[in-house]
Amino acid sequence: MSTLDPVAVFRTEAAECLEAIEAGLLDLTHQLDNKDLVDAVFRGLHTLKGSGAMFGFEALAAFTHHCETAFDRVRKGEVAATSELVAAVLSAQDHMRALVDQPDADHGDIGHKLLAQLQAAVGGKEAAPAATPVAVPAPAGVREAPAKKKNSWRIRFSLPANSMANGTNPLGLLDELRDLGECTVRANTSAIPALDELVPTDLHISWDVTLTSEQDRSAINDVFIFVLDDMELSVEEIDGPTAAAVAPADEKAAPAPVAAASAAPVPPAAVPEFRPVEAVPAKREAPAAVSQAKAAENVRVPAERLDELMDRVGELVIAQSRLSQLASASTDIALRSVSEEIERLSGELRDTLMVLRMVPVATLFSRFRRLVHDLARETGKVIELVTEGESTEVDKTVIERLADPLVHLVRNSIDHGLETPAERLASGKIEAGTVTLSARQAGGEVIISIKDDGRGINRERVRAKAESSGLIQPGQPLSDSELLQLIFAPGFSTAAAITNLSGRGVGMDVVKKTVEALRGAIDIVSVPGQGSEVSLRIPLTLAIIDGLLVRVGSGRYVIPLSAVEECLELSLEEDLRSRGRSFISLRDSLVPFLRLRDLFRTGTKPDVHQKVVVISTGTERVGLVVDQIIGDHQTVIKSMSKLHNNVATFSGATILGDGSVALILDVGHLVAAGQQQEAQLRVAG
Repeated sequence: MSTLDPVAVFRTEAAECLEAIEAGLLDLTHQLDNKDLVDAVFRGLHTLKGSGAMFGFEALAAFTHHCETAFDRVRKGEVAATSELVAAVLSAQDHMRALVDQPDADHGDIGHKLLAQLQAAVGGKEAAPAATPVAVPAPAGVREAPAKKKNSWRIRFSLPANSMANGTNPLGLLDELRDLGECTVRANTSAIPALDELVPTDLHISWDVTLTSEQDRSAINDVFIFVLDDMELSVEEIDGPTAAAVAPADEKAAPAPVAAASAAPVPPAAVPEFRPVEAVPAKREAPAAVSQAKAAENVRVPAERLDELMDRVGELVIAQSRLSQLASASTDIALRSVSEEIERLSGELRDTLMVLRMVPVATLFSRFRRLVHDLARETGKVIELVTEGESTEVDKTVIERLADPLVHLVRNSIDHGLETPAERLASGKIEAGTVTLSARQAGGEVIISIKDDGRGINRERVRAKAESSGLIQPGQPLSDSELLQLIFAPGFSTAAAITNLSGRGVGMDVVKKTVEALRGAIDIVSVPGQGSEVSLRIPLTLAIIDGLLVRVGSGRYVIPLSAVEECLELSLEEDLRSRGRSFISLRDSLVPFLRLRDLFRTGTKPDVHQKVVVISTGTERVGLVVDQIIGDHQTVIKSMSKLHNNVATFSGATILGDGSVALILDVGHLVAAGQQQEAQLRVAG
């Protein structure tokens, strides 16, 4: 059994901590006087600093300390929170990520420049202490507050036995307690087992600490914030005169519990009485039980293991399909019963695994708050980001592959779509432009839209650029949809000059290629003067789908069941009557259809009773004429070989129960082909 690398675990935790800090900073941008947000950012920085020191990331801890100091001063009211301070800490946060990912790399003088920016943000002399070299723990100078009354605390704590193996350094915790004030530490060694039973990596020591400090209970809790859930901790305030009885004057004798016990007995009147400041939570009294309960609620699993499990379930689905085929050809009732039970269980296992792989798009949308914030500062535009449908869930693989395309679309909306504040006011709009990211589920697809309320797409400039680039012939007739789709052509850009944001003509091309690789489609709607909306239609999952197995000639094909609307029968007489027009009348509307037998050039005669499978993407529909509908089929999607990458009709393949291969039809491509055929017939007719 493999053991998780503590450093890898820290990096994962640090990434989550940095995301929380970034979210707090971005919220603080709009509410600079919100004390709760200031406290949340401070706690996040403190946690990152402390945990970094425990795991040996000294450079990270020292650098983060400066940002923590700045927010500590804001928290105490010494300086005000400003947009410049938030921007400085956001920039510093990027450096923190680099220190987490590459702690031993040479980062040059980036850190010094960021600290100078931070010092300027908190203002001149008052920020000077933040620029001095510091040890990893927070220096006493930062915590000085002479006007405050000193309190005495008794702190007793013990860590889990495996804490050192997981990277927690108890000496770092003790150092942080010493930084809070005068500190006396006693080590309790009574739990150390005999030498022959001792496990060198286990921790058997607990500590009893007496602290005299101007800080309150929350400052003590902050020391243990990173390990709070898995440890035993008791913090009690000591009434004034009795503090001396708990903390002997001779500090040299403090670490020896036996010496402390042999000291002169204390008179009854001097026996210290401890007054708890607040009740210790139940989880501190029974940490083991709570730790087990917490572990049962949330288990961190590497994504690679989920991918491996999905491969195994895929093989199980194929084997189950083979079993079902054998059972259907057998007269053995018991075999059929077992086959049906295996089919049910494998279906439930597949559905459960699909849920495990689903991730809310909120994890994707949250990345763009920082992007929009930075672009607003860079372009001088006032931009408001609105997100809708964050709870919509998509396969984690889809989320990972959509990140880059959405970055290009958001940058394009801000650079090309939104006007400057002066232009918006002149056209009667409000000063702030809006970019809306939304997600919703429609059948087996998720639709992710990027909408802005800017100037819209200039169709004349698009046509002129396309003609000058040779993409279309001068004066070539195009529908509005076809014209707008030209912006996804490689190298296409209407920008007058190349900037940091646009002008090279590669962004939208990347969007199109990625979406097509995901078996998705792109829709564009643009109204001049009102804005544009780009919608990405993406399958919910890329692993296992429900499909409709059909036969065309002697070959078998799979149509994604989520795209199927209905199935109709097409008699030989109706087929002959429709020759030359390829339309069927479906509830008072004409639907174009494609004869897959002709498209695939099977060279076989049509069956007497052909079937029409009506499929759709969005509002567009087309019929597919097949020879036979075999039935539904759990389809394990296998990617096509590199030799077949340019075959647009198929999006993948699957293995059937008898070991043969069935190709999966690309619904988006077939619908587009059907609509194109309809347009050509309308022009000809």
